[in-house]
Amino acid sequence: MTLDISPDDIDQAALLAELRHWVELETHTPDADAVNRLADRVEEIAKAGGLLTERTPGTMGFGDILAVRSPRPAGSNEKSTLILAHLDTVHAAGTIKDKLPWRQEGDRLYGPGIYDMKAGALMALEAMKLAVRHGSGPKLPVDLLFMPDEEMGSVSSRALIETYGRNARYALVVEPARDGGKIVVARKGVAMYDIIVRGRASHAGSKPQDGRSAIRAAARLVLELEALNDPVRGITVTVGTIRGGTGRNTVPAECRMQVDARLPDDQAALEILGKIEAVKPVDPDITVEVTGGLSRPPFAQSESGRQLFDHAAEIAAELGITLEGVSTGGGSDGNFTAALGVATLDGLGADGAGAHTFDEYIHVSSVAPRTAMLANLMLTLDGKA
Repeated sequence: MTLDISPDDIDQAALLAELRHWVELETHTPDADAVNRLADRVEEIAKAGGLLTERTPGTMGFGDILAVRSPRPAGSNEKSTLILAHLDTVHAAGTIKDKLPWRQEGDRLYGPGIYDMKAGALMALEAMKLAVRHGSGPKLPVDLLFMPDEEMGSVSSRALIETYGRNARYALVVEPARDGGKIVVARKGVAMYDIIVRGRASHAGSKPQDGRSAIRAAARLVLELEALNDPVRGITVTVGTIRGGTGRNTVPAECRMQVDARLPDDQAALEILGKIEAVKPVDPDITVEVTGGLSRPPFAQSESGRQLFDHAAEIAAELGITLEGVSTGGGSDGNFTAALGVATLDGLGADGAGAHTFDEYIHVSSVAPRTAMLANLMLTLDGKA
């Protein structure tokens, strides 16, 4: 395969200067105004590059969703290549001032959200500009979505992701690469539950027999829930938080738990979620309330997904990148497109490490080659890839 765009076509110095601006515009998910300030900048760059933009006002207290689209004939309904990115980060405002300042140490470039995923988001936009400007442009229309709330489950964005996904032939997710440049070909589904156990309070010294301990009942449930773990099948169920009671001398009337479940496939999701939702107390004087459910469906690699990976690996090889696919337990917006049957590749952003920590960085050497890979994917994907 002869590639149309090489790493030499990437103005890396300009790209990193723009990346610094994006990183310094700190965008903690709950701060909708901050996320929108970065969306303003992205929209400005996209329009200057001859791309079309559509902005959906934020809901649920989150920022706006920005769609950047390649030019296309009026009324065209051809299926697209969909690129998924997000502008929000887990880092609170002020992180860049002390805990994680922008700095470069050798090949490592540090900053809050730089790895997850401002580098990938900017690389996708740059790749799209290059692809649209090159020759006759991409074979399929390209839609690039920037979400404001991925780090909190994309609760306000999911409907629009799925709307675009239903009109997509391929989905490319620019979450960061893993462990030296590996990309993600499958992700577990994610379920989140809140469980409230209610008993009856009483004085722990003078009337213990009148009480019904919600904490004791909850402890039994913890063991029951965590017994659902199955490492062989890749199923994990974790009681992440538990709190209850009002004082050491009172039989506790209430206990609350937060439960996280990771499911490798639809069958595991059906089985495990059914068991979580059916938990019951042993004591008839205890009640259990379970709320929540599946927030991201399982993303299993499909045959079309394997073909997409093979195509990407061929492009990567021409760029000196040995592409390796991995499965991960963390969710992304790629879970939504994969569940719709769209061939999906994830982890196509920058290589690096330290997501969600104060040691977050990218490898500068990964930026130009992987931007070129994205651009060539946009140029070559069609119904046969």
